[in-house]
Amino acid sequence: MAVGREIHETQPDNASGSSAPAAPGPGRVILAMNAITKTFPGVRALSGVDMTVRAGEVAAILGENGAGKSTLMNILAGVFSDYGGVIELDGVPVAIHSPKAAQHLGIAMIHQELNLVPDMSIVDNIFLGREPRTARGTIDRRRMDEQATRLLAEVGLTLHPRRPVRQCRVAEQQLIEVAKALSASLRVLVMDEPTSALADAEVRRLFTVIRRLAAQGVGIVYISHRLEELDEIADSVTVLRDGAYIGRREMAGTTRGELISMMVGRPLDELFPRSDSPTGPGEEVIRVEGLDLAGDRREGRAALHGVRLIARAGEIVGLAGLMGAGRSETLEAIYGVFPRRAVHGNVRLRGRRYQPRSPRHAIRNGIALVAEDRKAQSLVLTNSVRFNASLAALGRFMRRGTVSAARERAAVAGMVTDLRIKTPGLNTAVANLSGGNQQKVVLAKCLLTEPSLILMDEPTRGIDVGAKAEIYQLMTELARRGSAIVMVSSELPELLAMCDRIVVLCEGRVTAEFRRGEGSQEAILDAAMDRQAVLGIDAASPSRAPARREVSDE
Repeated sequence: MAVGREIHETQPDNASGSSAPAAPGPGRVILAMNAITKTFPGVRALSGVDMTVRAGEVAAILGENGAGKSTLMNILAGVFSDYGGVIELDGVPVAIHSPKAAQHLGIAMIHQELNLVPDMSIVDNIFLGREPRTARGTIDRRRMDEQATRLLAEVGLTLHPRRPVRQCRVAEQQLIEVAKALSASLRVLVMDEPTSALADAEVRRLFTVIRRLAAQGVGIVYISHRLEELDEIADSVTVLRDGAYIGRREMAGTTRGELISMMVGRPLDELFPRSDSPTGPGEEVIRVEGLDLAGDRREGRAALHGVRLIARAGEIVGLAGLMGAGRSETLEAIYGVFPRRAVHGNVRLRGRRYQPRSPRHAIRNGIALVAEDRKAQSLVLTNSVRFNASLAALGRFMRRGTVSAARERAAVAGMVTDLRIKTPGLNTAVANLSGGNQQKVVLAKCLLTEPSLILMDEPTRGIDVGAKAEIYQLMTELARRGSAIVMVSSELPELLAMCDRIVVLCEGRVTAEFRRGEGSQEAILDAAMDRQAVLGIDAASPSRAPARREVSDE
């Protein structure tokens, strides 16, 4: 292995430098991708990229959206069969021209865009195309159910294996993908943003699985935009930018600032721009008291029990909690997603009683929602940037019953400029944009409705550090202008840095509330696991002390 901070490894280590298989043992080169190139019509996605992974190593790949990370891994997984360069497994060149070929070679990939069949059950997704058979040649359902239950338990899920995938939340589906990968015989496992929808406790569980696989000699390729994770889980980091190889670093001794500079090509002075408001929050925009929601296991909907939430003009209020705690359900209940008979409670919007009826009703009353799953819930992928951005605000551009195309186009173009959306044009299909730019289109769609209350569910999920910084800056500016923001995030550092207050949920109940500067990751996680949920927390009440189990009103 080469000595020094920067390593350019394109061949397995052996004395002669030949391509003979490396001797077995810990640390041998298990995967080498050499001079990989890939071109799409009009776009050169990869230009001579190298990457090396050793047995038992967690090799991270970093880069902004559009840097080529997923393209490189899709080549390894056989999704893209037409590519240039050489791939070696244990020093032996291999041709990977289909996902099935990759599977036979022991390569599995958990895609960033989940690759499950929604209308099939969990167990059928896990064993799709590899169903175990009985002695008579029929599908062995009993064995499948037993193995699926064991695999789900390994990733911390207690779901019934026959449950349809469409009834599972995004975080649950992400863990089902991990269980599916574990069901195969592995040499190399690629994980593309595996923690993007997971709360801290689920991340800890996933890391335990990763360490166990690495101890067994599996090579792990780990793509993530959460830089704080890499200190804990990664052994090395390979950085790509604009489809080119920038360098490889051993994680030990490499600073976060150095990695960011390699990724974006410049120093990023401030990731979180939020600071205390000199004037404090303004008037109440929304007050929610006693919010109850009937749970629905078939739909994967968590129940809510007496949730209390207040957001004022100029405030960013965070919602924290584990998977299934009811964070998304709280936002969706306010937005009118659920049938009226399923939701009960007292909601006051700008001082007046408000009954959530439907998303259309919410939009008309100045409420916008950035949904958790942008592709399934917020965007029409086959339609254009212009179509998606203006869809919820077409009433603004109506003249005598007809949409003014000129006004619509001008408004969307202004948003594209203000949000720095990278797109060839307003008529470009949203599906062709990077994840970060797709998320900016969702934000444009919300902002064009001119909301006073913005509900954000995982607003930075699956986007790179540069795009995150821009979204944080936008949130700060919106709050400065007087908007109230309620934000769900699984990233505790994000909540602590951006929020004026953080409300913690556990099993559909509020268990704690922290003012800015008075909470910690440990205290929030402690409250998120609290089984004795405490009601009656007021925005003006003292913050919850880490060592205590209750908070009382002043």
